[in-house]
Amino acid sequence: MAAWVIWAIVAVGLAVGEIFTPGLFFLGPVALAAVLAAAVAAAGAGVGVELVVFIAAAIASLAFLRPIARRHLHMPARLRTGTSALVGARGVAIERIDAQGGRVKIGGELWTARAFDEAQVIEPGARVEIVKIEGATALVYE
Repeated sequence: MAAWVIWAIVAVGLAVGEIFTPGLFFLGPVALAAVLAAAVAAAGAGVGVELVVFIAAAIASLAFLRPIARRHLHMPARLRTGTSALVGARGVAIERIDAQGGRVKIGGELWTARAFDEAQVIEPGARVEIVKIEGATALVYE
C-alpha cells in the first residue's frame, strides 16, 4: 500500500476521533498534520521526511489552532446572547421559590423560577444566581 494512502487513512481516523471527542480539539490538528504528511508522501519523499513533516505540522497546528478553538469554546459572558447570557447573572426573588416554582426579577424582567436544588426554599427578597434556563423558567440558587 502506498505511503500516502496510509497517511490518508490515519488522517481520516484522527478526524473521526475528533468528532467523537467534542470539546478537546486535540485530534483535529493532528489529523491536519497527517494530511500534510500524505501530501509529502504523494510527492515522493521518504519515510523520514514524512515523519519530520508530520511531527512538525502536529506541533505547529496544536500550538496555533488549539488555543484559538479553546477560546471559541469558552465564550465570555459578555459575548453570549439570548437566554445563555442570563446564566451566571444575579436576580432577586419576588415570590417564594421552591422546586414547584416561584418568580424572580432578572435585570428588570420577571421570570418564572424554580430552585436548582429541589430541597432549597428561597424567600422573597433574597439575592439569587441563575444557574440554568429551561424554556421560560430560570433555575436559581441562593
